[in-house]
Amino acid sequence: MLDYSALRAVAAIVQTGSFERAAAILAVTPSAVSQRVKQLEERLGVVLIVRGTPCTATEKGEWLCRHMENVGMLEAELFGQLPALIDPDEPRQRVTLQIATNADSLGTWFVEAMSNFAKSSSYLLNVAVDDQDHTAEWLQRGRVIAAVTSLEKPIRGCRRFALGVLRYHATAAPEFVARHFPQGVTPEAIRNAPALTFNQKDRLQSDWIRRTFGRDLDYPTHWLPSPQTFVEASLSGMCWGMNPIQLTREHLASGRLVELVPDTPLDVPLYWQINRLAADRLADLTREVVTVAKRRL
Repeated sequence: MLDYSALRAVAAIVQTGSFERAAAILAVTPSAVSQRVKQLEERLGVVLIVRGTPCTATEKGEWLCRHMENVGMLEAELFGQLPALIDPDEPRQRVTLQIATNADSLGTWFVEAMSNFAKSSSYLLNVAVDDQDHTAEWLQRGRVIAAVTSLEKPIRGCRRFALGVLRYHATAAPEFVARHFPQGVTPEAIRNAPALTFNQKDRLQSDWIRRTFGRDLDYPTHWLPSPQTFVEASLSGMCWGMNPIQLTREHLASGRLVELVPDTPLDVPLYWQINRLAADRLADLTREVVTVAKRRL
């Protein structure tokens, strides 16, 4: 039989990052939280919490936390029908949904979908950011309950919804183009013109080069993990970069940015994948994500 007081302790620690803050949420002492977690780990024979600052969940701990999300959704549904079951002396805990998305979606359209959902829901949201080619791994490892991903194949145990494509253009300031591409955007010039890369997982620049020139090319790059400052860096003339059309449309129209090679967009298809156990109860969340994506992508 599951010890839900211990399971709630684990989930609260992962959510808050510490035993002390988890104790405050659960209205018990830190010692009691520590004891619950220790006994559960000993019973299961696995480590659930990586002690640190902040405390984080192991892979097994993540699966336990997703279970508690589903339990929380079931309880909220039950209490809505049978409010007499609510213990007034128990601290009210709102369910926090763990979701993953890519940074460019977060910077262009995803916040609108989350805001629309949050306005009419009691759920709280914890949004993790990773490359669109890697957010599916968060679902597969049980770290999130839903994700925006470029993976078309349905993940086992999930439902998949097509969202549209996020279109990127290789853009730079006119002064950058004049300085680095005086003879045109050639493979030789690309090898010497600094690009901008989000992080080590970001393959957009390489994918555009391969598609445009028919082969892989080495190129120098700056590193900057922020979609908005990606555009600012391009406007400043320090680099060229792959920027979403939603963030560059006005700059391209005004001439502050130009395409390196006209009419060579890179389209990245996006999908919403959500755990089947939660899909029906989070139908409103899926509807907002799909609706906003269809309008904005």
